[in-house]
Amino acid sequence: MAQLIFKGRDIYYDVKGLGKPFVILNGIMMSTKSWEPFMESFSENNMCIRLDFLDQGQSAKLKSSVYTQDLQVQIIEALIKELNLSKVSIVGISYGGEVALEFAVKHPNLVDRLVLFNTTPYTSPWLAEIGYKWNSIGRTRDGKTYYQATIPAIYSPSFYESRLAWMKKREEILLPIFSNPDFLDAMERLTNSAEHYDVRDRLDQITAPTLIVAADEDYLTPINNQKYLNEHIKESSLVILPGVGHASMYETPMVFVSLVLGFINTKQTSYQV
Repeated sequence: MAQLIFKGRDIYYDVKGLGKPFVILNGIMMSTKSWEPFMESFSENNMCIRLDFLDQGQSAKLKSSVYTQDLQVQIIEALIKELNLSKVSIVGISYGGEVALEFAVKHPNLVDRLVLFNTTPYTSPWLAEIGYKWNSIGRTRDGKTYYQATIPAIYSPSFYESRLAWMKKREEILLPIFSNPDFLDAMERLTNSAEHYDVRDRLDQITAPTLIVAADEDYLTPINNQKYLNEHIKESSLVILPGVGHASMYETPMVFVSLVLGFINTKQTSYQV
């Protein structure tokens, strides 16, 4: 547990383990606590660095502020300097994947490997409308309706139906959070920060070997988004998870961990075969 002071505001981060370092970046509704089920594996042979973006988890809240994801990019740069690291791998999912892409475009010299789950190269008009709907519901302060609008859609229908008891437990945990006005206001700011996100014209600037993971039942960032990334990032590979939704790390946790650690820790990047 540690605090980084960034522009006078506290940024919460956590470092566990020793070895090759990687930073793992939260999806929009996540926090450092969301990765706890994976930390035993992530920290066994690696330095795993978690952080809460501004307006997430235990980091400062930017009340009455308007900002873009570039602010989160600056935080990652400051954290790498704080930890005195010359280069790190970056793992991001969804919102975190977007910030990871922006960071890799802006600071290619700081990125060793890049792993992107359920990530889009831009906020499409369709995705923006989903964000507007979330914000509108959030302003009603109706936590149950907010849950119903945001959570079921991030899972594949087959997973949701087969894990109904687990989903009900998730609902019990999340309803008090989703009924908190401070959380809902922070979510609106985070959602708005991605409204004009677009790295399509800069993907050729990414130099790190990149693994792109798509899920064929992801209805928030559909598979064509990941195919676009694969077509436009030079040193990239695409893996498609069948029967999986947007929250791929929870639906296929062992596969998630295997892909992250396998890609980051593989010694060679080229092979003579």
